[in-house]
Amino acid sequence: MSGAVVTVIVIVVVIAAAIVIALALMPRMRSRKLKERFGPEYDRAVEQSDNRRDAERELVERQKRHQQLQLRELTDDEKRRYTMQWAHVQEQFVDDPAHALENADRLLTLAMADRGYPTEDPDQRVADLSVEHAQPVDRFRRAHQIAGQAGRGQVSTEDMRAAIVDYRQLFAELVDGNGSHTESAAPHSARDNR
Repeated sequence: MSGAVVTVIVIVVVIAAAIVIALALMPRMRSRKLKERFGPEYDRAVEQSDNRRDAERELVERQKRHQQLQLRELTDDEKRRYTMQWAHVQEQFVDDPAHALENADRLLTLAMADRGYPTEDPDQRVADLSVEHAQPVDRFRRAHQIAGQAGRGQVSTEDMRAAIVDYRQLFAELVDGNGSHTESAAPHSARDNR
């Protein structure tokens, strides 16, 4: 064999090996990207699925659906209005925590709708939110559950306090549009100012 033929064979083998390695690493890279994007929601999806591949497929479908949504940022007037309404919810919490949680849930639903999220199906609402708001969505899920139990008198005041804090985190991200100013979008209740 001539040196040129050996060189061509070596190049073909190296290219084939690189392709095999790249194909072997692609699922890991995809998993890592999804885990970075969805955070704890990734772990939850994997835990609730039969296998990792199905969970990842479902998360990719969430992303595709999310891309089809016509989301928008709230106007400055809408942000001010929502911030004032949130302040009222927090003030209400002092005297009637269960009703305040119900109003917090309703206010979040309105903010989601104004941003362009479909709000009819609660499970789909959470799935849609998880794409852009992965960190607070599990806390939202927990707060929503506590709000339902609070209406039936089945939770403690401390659980309701935790739920209103959880709602506030998602509320801030929805109203701010990016979640970077959580406290400025979530005024403190009269009790917090004492």
